Amino acid sequence: MAAAVGPGVGGALRRALGPGPGPGPLLLLGAALGAARAAVYFQEQFLDGAGWQKRWVHSEYKAERLGTFKLTAGKFYGDPVRDKGLQTSENSKFYAISSRFKPFSNKGKTLVIQYTVKHEQKIDCGGGYIKIFSSDLDQKNLSGDSHYYIMFGPDICGSETKKVHVILNYKNKPHPLKKPIRCKVDGYTHLYTLIIRPDQTYEVKIDNAVVASGNLEDDLDFLPPRKINDPAVKKPRDWDDRIQIDDPNDIKPEDWDEPEYIMDTSAEKPEDWDDSVNGKWSYPMVKNPLYRGEWQPRQIDNPNYRGVWPHPKIDNPNYSPDYNIYSYENISIIGLDIWQVRAGTIFDNFLITDDEDYAEDFGDETWGETKDPEKEMNIRQTEEEQERERVTEEKYFEQRFKKKIKEKRKSQRDRVMRSSIKKEEL
Repeated sequence: MAAAVGPGVGGALRRALGPGPGPGPLLLLGAALGAARAAVYFQEQFLDGAGWQKRWVHSEYKAERLGTFKLTAGKFYGDPVRDKGLQTSENSKFYAISSRFKPFSNKGKTLVIQYTVKHEQKIDCGGGYIKIFSSDLDQKNLSGDSHYYIMFGPDICGSETKKVHVILNYKNKPHPLKKPIRCKVDGYTHLYTLIIRPDQTYEVKIDNAVVASGNLEDDLDFLPPRKINDPAVKKPRDWDDRIQIDDPNDIKPEDWDEPEYIMDTSAEKPEDWDDSVNGKWSYPMVKNPLYRGEWQPRQIDNPNYRGVWPHPKIDNPNYSPDYNIYSYENISIIGLDIWQVRAGTIFDNFLITDDEDYAEDFGDETWGETKDPEKEMNIRQTEEEQERERVTEEKYFEQRFKKKIKEKRKSQRDRVMRSSIKKEEL
């Protein structure tokens, strides 16, 4: 897709209008044309039913290990049609699928990558990220070993890993973002956006709110550091950087030294002990209750402390600036290459564009319009399920109560019967 159409134009018009009186026709026209000039390289909302199967290619690499995707809006949603996306459907499987679009380069342009993820199953361990590839990817053999340009999105495993990956390839080596970004884990649909600009700055958004930003060169280890320690300069010998020192007035007590183990002289030699078989018997060793460990003098603040020595810096002779870190040639494929222990994640609303405003509008008019109804439906389903469980539980206890009453009455009748028989016998 070469030109922007759809949600971005409407959003641009609404922003141009604002909350107050409407602007003149020139301003409205300018806003609409601004959105129309956005280049949309890829946009996928799965609105044509089974048509997605013609656009997406399943990997055949080690097919026996791969799970299958299905098109669904899930158990709860904001719109039964607009919220349909690709859902992982088999537990403990790898997933590999990709879609190709016309190759382009982001040199001199902003690159925006955006999509929605819904971990409906409350995922315990698995990926929710996407990968961007060059045009030479063999889609039938897509796997974890496939060379990619960008990897972006949430990854969850246990209580430790709940992060958003931002990994950019530079000179055939992946470089992860050094800043930690926590992903969403609540089971609802969330919007993930990565923005890479020609000035080598970046932004990461979750639900159209910025959660991380900075400079690519500073926050990823692409290049050697600009400055290094001067190897010709050494720390002065009299530079004291110890924060605390031993107290010279603290003296070890005379009775401090005690062995850690002592002989248990209260023990007696077993009667069946045979010195010729077991060797000469000796008292066993036990922990000495008087042992206090190795003596350490008390610590006091060092009066001569001068702080950390500031090693003088010099320009790194191995550093060479690269103003094209952000750019890639022949960007042509978007793919999912993940592993999931518990399946059920839904991927939707994929977008690759050069326009930040268009991406924000697209997010607002897809995820933004269905997120609240989705939560409302989930809450309603939860309440209905709790009501069904309550009714079932009440019926269960009611049946148990009736059964006990019935058994009690039968027991009473039996006692009366036995009493009558005894009387007759008497």
